[in-house]
Amino acid sequence: MKLLGRLTSINVRKVMWTAALLGLELDREDWGAGFRSPREPEYLAMNPNGLIPVLVDGDFVLWESNAICRYLANRQGATTLLPAEAQARARVEQWMDWQAGELNNAWRTAFTALVRGQPATPEAIAASVDSWNRHMALLDRQLAATGAFAAGPDFTLADVVLGLSAQRWKNAPIERVELPAVEAWLRRMAGRPGFADYVDNGMP
Repeated sequence: MKLLGRLTSINVRKVMWTAALLGLELDREDWGAGFRSPREPEYLAMNPNGLIPVLVDGDFVLWESNAICRYLANRQGATTLLPAEAQARARVEQWMDWQAGELNNAWRTAFTALVRGQPATPEAIAASVDSWNRHMALLDRQLAATGAFAAGPDFTLADVVLGLSAQRWKNAPIERVELPAVEAWLRRMAGRPGFADYVDNGMP
């Protein structure tokens, strides 16, 4: 299998961490900022959105990082990461969708302005930081309630995708609220395969 996307992308790293947890080796190619452009016709033929990553598994092509993570878990029959039982799976996918929608939208303006250097007003940055902290506080309450992981007592794909987001929040040049449950959860995950390579690796 081949993964197209630069390692500095949080969405590429969540797929790479999933692969590491599954014991899969992905042949990764650098695409995106500083490398080959995902606006090239060859890439757009695979992903018309022009975004990274893209997974190529034989004749099968898939985009959207959370969908790729789910596919890899399903492909390997990893029901520990993505449960087969309907309600348990729905809880995992609920938090994965929340990460991709609500949480990502909260941090986007602040992160792209403060880390990527894209233009934004101070008011817009402050509003984004406030929203980012509020969403992370929601995750902190969930982790305090479960006493373990995002979707319940077991480590799942919800923790994979949220772990990348939480590490970004922890490393961002912003004023953060105190979130002890998030900090404890990150420590619990630190020894898992791929965590040091793809989560706590110094990349934003």
